[in-house]
Amino acid sequence: MTGQLRMVDLVVLLVYMSGVFGLGCWFLRKSRHPTAFMAASRSLPGWAVGFSIFGTYVSSIGFLGNTGKAYGANWNAWAFGLSLPIAGWIAVKWFIPLYRSSQDISAYAHLEKRFGPWARTYALVCFLLAQLARIGTILYLVALALAPLTGWSITHIILITGMLVTLYTLLGGIEAVIWTDVIQSIVLIAGAFFCAFIIIQSMPGGLTNLMEIANKHEKFSLGSFAFHPASLQWTNPTFWMVLLYGIFINLQNFGIDQGFVQRYVAAKSDRDARFSLWLATLLFPTLSAVFFFIGTGLFSLYEANPKHLEELRSQVAITQLQQNGKEITPTTISETANSLKPADVGDKVLPHFIVTQLPVGLAGLLIAAIFAAAMSSMDTSLNSSATLYLCDIHQRYLNPAATDRESMRVLYAATVIMGVAGTFAALAMINVRSALDAWWKLQGIFTGGMLGLFLLGLISRRARNAHAMTAATVGILLIMWMSLSQTDGWLKLFNGYANPLHGFMTVVLGTTSIVLTGVLASRFFPSTSKKILTK
Repeated sequence: MTGQLRMVDLVVLLVYMSGVFGLGCWFLRKSRHPTAFMAASRSLPGWAVGFSIFGTYVSSIGFLGNTGKAYGANWNAWAFGLSLPIAGWIAVKWFIPLYRSSQDISAYAHLEKRFGPWARTYALVCFLLAQLARIGTILYLVALALAPLTGWSITHIILITGMLVTLYTLLGGIEAVIWTDVIQSIVLIAGAFFCAFIIIQSMPGGLTNLMEIANKHEKFSLGSFAFHPASLQWTNPTFWMVLLYGIFINLQNFGIDQGFVQRYVAAKSDRDARFSLWLATLLFPTLSAVFFFIGTGLFSLYEANPKHLEELRSQVAITQLQQNGKEITPTTISETANSLKPADVGDKVLPHFIVTQLPVGLAGLLIAAIFAAAMSSMDTSLNSSATLYLCDIHQRYLNPAATDRESMRVLYAATVIMGVAGTFAALAMINVRSALDAWWKLQGIFTGGMLGLFLLGLISRRARNAHAMTAATVGILLIMWMSLSQTDGWLKLFNGYANPLHGFMTVVLGTTSIVLTGVLASRFFPSTSKKILTK
């Protein structure tokens, strides 16, 4: 069935997409005011906001990326999900009260009050770059899932999907985003459990044989539990490294990410805002475990069915040969296929399973679930980016007295521009080996400095503008060195000065360096001004 979307599957997918667009159109009449478009007039129940946060967090990065990681390696990446309750507790205790007590929709208005306009602008730039990377990763993974089913090229799927999601986000604003996220989260949860069930049913020997094969290859391993300096180097990440990385990244997400801040603001009460975050932080690790089980189950299933494994490897080999512009012959296909490792096919195994193993109609349902995961994250990135452009650029510098009509035009235009830019980012990721690894690295690069500034402002009452600028400069230079020295662009002459640590440590050390530098600078070089800015 590869390359042919069966009629029943197509109908299921189209019905789902029509429902999503219909809901977006329904909220069009309620989102014609900037406050409604950006914050849903602060009227939404906590459970709906919680499902929206959950759906945003999962995305196709979680569904396809985690499945691919489990297939290609083990459960080491699951430690990332275990960090969510820790980061969530910190956000509930300090960050949610901060945003709920403010009249600003922009998360980064706080930085301007604390350290000046430069801090707000810096955070804005970092956020927008991170969202471009996020949208690109999401679109690319969706294209990977749809390409074998439809026979369309990955490029065409990226372009079409990017256009559709941008349009539906444009229609209904944040309220449409949140309510569609609720529906899409339910579809996603149902699709994940259904997929796991089908894998168990398809496995020769059932669950027992699945577990035996997985255990034989150590697929349930959480990674090394070593805890010493050498364990932080550029090798396979340890459990503690992933957990530590997850705490910092999730604290950035829950604490300073504009998409999440808008949801806290959209909740109808402080209690609803807190409940929404706790709901999301408990749902994600649970469903993430299902994603990892799917990946592990597929590994066992394909090991038990060499024919399916050979077919998968051949398909991936053909794709690689096409992308590299090499001749496609039985010999080159065979040689390329034999050289592939599990990690090379991890992101492609679930789409292949959907095409070859699922009954008619059910494949469409699972594709709808993947779409749900993608759309519930991409729409958030688009809406939050447009909100920031209006609040932090247009109203801040270009036209502070902008009318509601002008503000709506700006929001629409910014949504479209971000959608187009994110689509091009997806096209640039086509040859990436592991989309999840690429996203994690980019997220660490773009967000480390933002989190460091926020934490400095909350922790140190002494820190002022000059101290924060010094700290940010130190942190940015450290992040640049840690990131660039591990790329092919680093001069071989300076290999001895390259960063020996794993890429996950970039956000950890970048954030920590900003906080420590700012605290020390404020203590040893106190400001001469008598005015002390408080949090």
